[in-house]
Amino acid sequence: MNSPYSRAELAAIISKRLTAEKEALKSEFQAKGRISTCYIDNLFPEAIAKAIYEAFPSAEQMGEHRSIREYKKVAAQMNLYHPLLEEAIYAFQQPEVVAICEEITGIPGMSPDEHLYAGGISLMSQGNFLNPHLDNSHDNHQEKYRVLNLLYYVSPGWKLEHGGNLELWDQGPDKPQRTLVSAFNRLALMVTHKTSIHSVSKVTVDASRCCVSNYYFSETPVAAQDYFHVTSFYGRPEEPVKKILLALDRNLRNIVRKISGKRVVPTKHIYKKDKDQ
Repeated sequence: MNSPYSRAELAAIISKRLTAEKEALKSEFQAKGRISTCYIDNLFPEAIAKAIYEAFPSAEQMGEHRSIREYKKVAAQMNLYHPLLEEAIYAFQQPEVVAICEEITGIPGMSPDEHLYAGGISLMSQGNFLNPHLDNSHDNHQEKYRVLNLLYYVSPGWKLEHGGNLELWDQGPDKPQRTLVSAFNRLALMVTHKTSIHSVSKVTVDASRCCVSNYYFSETPVAAQDYFHVTSFYGRPEEPVKKILLALDRNLRNIVRKISGKRVVPTKHIYKKDKDQ
């Protein structure tokens, strides 16, 4: 099976759309007093966006993350799935796309991750959620800082009331959040650093919220000083018991990681490109 579109073709479209809206996106991303974010709608022609959505595997064909922290389906071993998905993911890693994202965000020296550490595709269906959290501060080898999330949503007709939307806790997890709808054919850019707490609201409908995810890394942090943390989860304001449990969880995992230099549980969420198909 071949992909109907190559990563080069898709990257050219992405770059053209971002370039056309560069000044507006730059102004939005660099607004003060909130987690730096911006988004662009109608990223691809509708036929391409629908093709990417229709290429998604079923939930049963993907890995599952299920705990008090999160409940979702994920996949990074892209040679197991429709080739269009791999082309779409790596389109966001092409040099011209990285370059325009640097112009928009003002973050220099960014590089994508070909092994898709924590990237790839995700699917969230009814009852799935992602609690407020900070992304892991570094790449899988703790060599570079994670600095930018690129989230491309492809579920047709997705609305605010469906849940499954990106939530940005600009003033911390105890204050009201800002919501960005996971609208069809929308690309969101979000900074990641030591205060960029975000979440995904619980999906309330019998449908799948599908997302193509990429992360860019840099040798220097967005913040003015060095820092380190594992993926750190928080309870929502209406979850007092979970707040306590997740505080214990993140503190313990941070201590273990700092002492041992190793993950508590080795990640399986990477693309092993030499793995037999």
